[in-house]
Amino acid sequence: MASKLEQFLKEKGIDPRRVLVASRAIEALRPEDRLLKHAQRRAKGVEGGAKKEAPSEAKPRPRSGRPVNERLLRDATAGKPVTGPEKTRLLRAINRLLEQKQQPPVDLRALF
Repeated sequence: MASKLEQFLKEKGIDPRRVLVASRAIEALRPEDRLLKHAQRRAKGVEGGAKKEAPSEAKPRPRSGRPVNERLLRDATAGKPVTGPEKTRLLRAINRLLEQKQQPPVDLRALF
């Protein structure tokens, strides 16, 4: 029996290799992400980590730097358990491919 993700990919005609490439393009660290992480590291060292900033300040969130890999895609299509962040990365890559095909994006429940 195929998993929901595998059925979805077949139904939409999405090649799993394209998911890997799309995720690599989305999640790759860029210079602005590295600057944000460096600034956070420096602020943590100066303040001692005692003060937590308010979440109301809308700072851009850096990319994870961890794209979907072959193992994750193989496990997800086989129906094995996958963690939340891994599911989110898969969802972002699939929605990018659907956007390129001018199709509406899907939510997480449609894939898992």
